[in-house]
Amino acid sequence: MALLGQLLPLALALALGPAATPASPAKSPYQLVLQHSRLRGRQHGPNVCAVQKLIGTNKKYFTNCKQWYQRKICGKSTVISYECCPGYEKVPGEKGCPAALPLSNLYETLGVVGATTTQLYTDRTEKLRPEMEGPGSFTIFAPSNEAWASLPAEVLDSLVSNVNIELLNALRYHMVDRRVLTDELKHGMALTSMYQNSNIQIHHYPNGIVTVNCARLLKADHHATNGVVHLIDKVISTISNNIQQIIEIEDTFETLRAAVAASGLNTLLEGDGQYTLLAPTNEAFEKIPAETLNRILGDPEALRDLLNNHILKSAMCAEAIVAGLSLETLEGTTLEVGCSGDTLTINGKPIISNKDVVATNGVIHFIDELLIPDSAKTLFELAAESDVSTAVDLFRQAGLGTHLSGTERLTLLAPMNSVFKDGTPPVDARLKNLLLNHMIKDQLASKYLYHGQILETLGGKKLRVFVYRNSLCIENSCIAAHDKRGRYGTLFTMDRVLTPPVGTVMDVLKGDSRFSMLVAAIQSAGLTETLNREGVYTVFAPTNEAFQALPPGELNKLLGNAKELANILKYHVGDEILVSGGIGALVRLKSLQGDKLEVSSKNNVVNVNKEPVTEVDIMATNGVVHAISSVLQPPGTTPSSSRTDLSLLNCPAVLALFEQSPVVVTCERCEHGSKHPSCSIPPWPTDLRNGGTSLQTLRLKSSDRHPRSPGLPRAL
Repeated sequence: MALLGQLLPLALALALGPAATPASPAKSPYQLVLQHSRLRGRQHGPNVCAVQKLIGTNKKYFTNCKQWYQRKICGKSTVISYECCPGYEKVPGEKGCPAALPLSNLYETLGVVGATTTQLYTDRTEKLRPEMEGPGSFTIFAPSNEAWASLPAEVLDSLVSNVNIELLNALRYHMVDRRVLTDELKHGMALTSMYQNSNIQIHHYPNGIVTVNCARLLKADHHATNGVVHLIDKVISTISNNIQQIIEIEDTFETLRAAVAASGLNTLLEGDGQYTLLAPTNEAFEKIPAETLNRILGDPEALRDLLNNHILKSAMCAEAIVAGLSLETLEGTTLEVGCSGDTLTINGKPIISNKDVVATNGVIHFIDELLIPDSAKTLFELAAESDVSTAVDLFRQAGLGTHLSGTERLTLLAPMNSVFKDGTPPVDARLKNLLLNHMIKDQLASKYLYHGQILETLGGKKLRVFVYRNSLCIENSCIAAHDKRGRYGTLFTMDRVLTPPVGTVMDVLKGDSRFSMLVAAIQSAGLTETLNREGVYTVFAPTNEAFQALPPGELNKLLGNAKELANILKYHVGDEILVSGGIGALVRLKSLQGDKLEVSSKNNVVNVNKEPVTEVDIMATNGVVHAISSVLQPPGTTPSSSRTDLSLLNCPAVLALFEQSPVVVTCERCEHGSKHPSCSIPPWPTDLRNGGTSLQTLRLKSSDRHPRSPGLPRAL
């Protein structure tokens, strides 16, 4: 039993295989990309890797999943080739690359991996070849043959003319006196070279690319008996200066030097860390208006934001960029760093004039345009790059430009250009007052706005904030784009011209002749005080035409029953403020009557209970009014039938009278089956009216006749 107890765990482990063993260390990004290339190439045999070659060049990349499907690198097309994975070779007559490369010393391995020029130069020195063939443990980052050929002629001449000093030192700088594989090459680390203990900067990127002083590893981890060889695409040179020191010695950074000194960023740029400086040249500073440049240079906070917007939080070599990357700056903004062929781009623009100047604490790329962040701009400058140029031009014409270029803390509510597609309003005192109410007395951020918040404008108005599920609105106007927060002001791009509220809901209805019948109905139902007091109401207001479209009997019945009338009118009033911009596909809004209204929006048309809204967002201090062309019926109620053709009238009939209106006949069937020949009834005599404005229902017998219409029954 004891023996069985020992064998069972062993048998279980063997049955489960590698998955049952303790988890192996996480693979590096380079190893993951290599693994993907191996998987893509396995149909061609063992140890075959799929490689993407940039058409028209000798550049090759192990392929990751994204590159495999896009078939592009830096926007240029690639072709797929299949090669032996690092460390393996072909065998005549067999598929794939089944044989592991025989281990030999570093010198011989250079020839195996295709670094024959490096091997040749090693052979020329007196000391290095014996060292590479002897005992020990070394790593060599070996430049490819193309890397040596691309060196400037004068540089190469100086190396080969003094092989035992210059060339030896150059080669020793490519070496480390221990074995270092890619899984140990961490992003931002420094390796001590064999030349005067000078550092080599390593960067290992998430896309699997590894660089050494910004030279890319083409093929890595070629094992030798006394070390490891990594093939790289450049001849690297020693680095001894930090970013600040490089700025100080480059003539083209004269303005940048002054700006860095004024901002106090010297300490950062000469300290530890790994940064990317997108260094604006003198030419870049000269491209912006002198007024803007002087304003920023004279404002320490804006200047610091400007410079921080040119510093990426990590070192980014050009060779690592094979597609678009979103990289965060020290200022907090995001820059889109990409490539187009051999050219690097920033936010889609090819503004990098010189790349990969390596420093001890990062890398510098020279740029010939200034990257001014929003935080260093005035409202005018923010608007210049936004879809609100028409509105800002109106502010300028109205004499309000000083508010947009000064140091006043403001939030500008600027309608986007499409709002004015049918033309701009005349610039007069009325427009100026309206524009003043598009400027809030504080510098706000939309993420801190809350429902019910009150904002004060320069025009003296109080504006309300409405937060909906998919929109954020200020009165009737909703924010249509992300904020642009400048040095002193913030720009909100709005989807329409804002309408400040004027008066209560009742004031709004009384001031519009379209709603005179609704006003009378509200007064008759005793709802005037409700709609005048402080509150949050959404009123779907039937116009006069909506009331006139009711069947006459229904209208008269309503006006004669204050309780029923109040019930109907309350159904038209929601118990919260819902502006058109806050309406999604369907919103169920509770009414004061108790039942819910179904409000929807499609193709910029708002409907309530499937009835179209003819005008939206008439703002009031205690709510919002939407005009509708029909009277809404609460659930469970059915309007009376429309006026019946009098030729179908049977007795007894119910005749409804309304002051100053013709008699309205609503027909009821009776046992006699008689029909009235007339379809026209003149007004009843005055003595049959009940109190002038109220309704009266008269029961008729078939034997009675109206004195002025012989074909009709006489009223009792």
